[in-house]
Amino acid sequence: MTRSLSEVFMAQDAAIRLSTVSVVEALAVSLRDRVLDGQLAPGTTFAETEIASEYGVSRPTARSAVTALVHEGLLQREANKPAYVPQLTRADVEDLFLVRTPLETQVVKVLVERGTVPVTAAERAIADLDRLGPDAPHSAFVESDLRFHQSLVDAVGSPRLSRLYRGIKGEVHLCMVQTRHTLGRERIVAEHGAVLEALRAGDADEAACRMRAHLDGACDSLRRLFGGGED
Repeated sequence: MTRSLSEVFMAQDAAIRLSTVSVVEALAVSLRDRVLDGQLAPGTTFAETEIASEYGVSRPTARSAVTALVHEGLLQREANKPAYVPQLTRADVEDLFLVRTPLETQVVKVLVERGTVPVTAAERAIADLDRLGPDAPHSAFVESDLRFHQSLVDAVGSPRLSRLYRGIKGEVHLCMVQTRHTLGRERIVAEHGAVLEALRAGDADEAACRMRAHLDGACDSLRRLFGGGED
């Protein structure tokens, strides 16, 4: 049985204040965090009137924030119906990695060619993941994992590339949250470290090989967890 957004908020007794810098952006961030933290189960609806009431914003503001999340793939919306949190499938996983894997293997090659390896940001993401204890929220593991990958993409210095990657990263995060999946902290730390080592050594082919192996492992694991989905 799914719950409406209003019911979820009432259960959590949420009292949220939004930034006055950009109310739409602040609202989108709040809603995005709730989806990616796994607080809102697949099927939870995002009725604009409920959001406007709960957050004390106008309905057009609520509509704009919901539309932003629909564009990110974190919500889906059918004609004349409220948006809702989708239940992702095996086909979604395969499609995401069809885009993600060639993109990220090319990213590491470009970084070596340009000599712009983001050592500090990448190391920080690895260290943050390594420090997480077994009781840390699952979403914290996912965030640290994906932050490593985002740091490499952003280091290329292409606004369009970064925007493209953020467009799929949310759905990857959602896949991992919905399945409670990670490759395991120690394995992720080791594989991220191996990619960074190859980047430091200036070995583009080895960095690409290690990145592909890492992403193929993640994709295969998610496909098995979504085994009951579409082929």
